[in-house]
Amino acid sequence: LLHLRSEHGRVSTERVVSGPGLYNIYRFLRDAGHFRETPAVAEAMRQGDRSAAIAKAALAGECTLCNKALDLFVSLYGAEAGNVALRVLATGGIYLGGGIAPKIIERLKGPGFMLAFCAKGRLSPLLENVPVRVILNDRTALFGAARCAMCHKTE
Repeated sequence: LLHLRSEHGRVSTERVVSGPGLYNIYRFLRDAGHFRETPAVAEAMRQGDRSAAIAKAALAGECTLCNKALDLFVSLYGAEAGNVALRVLATGGIYLGGGIAPKIIERLKGPGFMLAFCAKGRLSPLLENVPVRVILNDRTALFGAARCAMCHKTE
């Protein structure tokens, strides 16, 4: 967090648990000297979406740094999703939306996400049976907005 605080002053969850957050985690691991950046990934990031390049290389097993960044991202994502589920008592389930979740769904199915999701001390039993789903339709937000508009339509 100190790494991001030096750049932004204040660090919000979205600086870490979001598409751009994956790149922030990657930069921290790289800049701290924990892992070396590969030329192929550096070039892929220059060519397009940096977080997408990191996720793609991690999922393909092509980059240790990318893999570690994605593992940490998934763990933090799970921890925050668990926090939200507790805040709203979402015992019926939660849905993960956005651009990155569908792209990393295989990693989300691994143990890291759910271990972090449920790691809430004495409140852990509340989350152990909460279903977690990933929204795969990229137009879901549009459907929700249309439904909301229809509900508030005045005639």
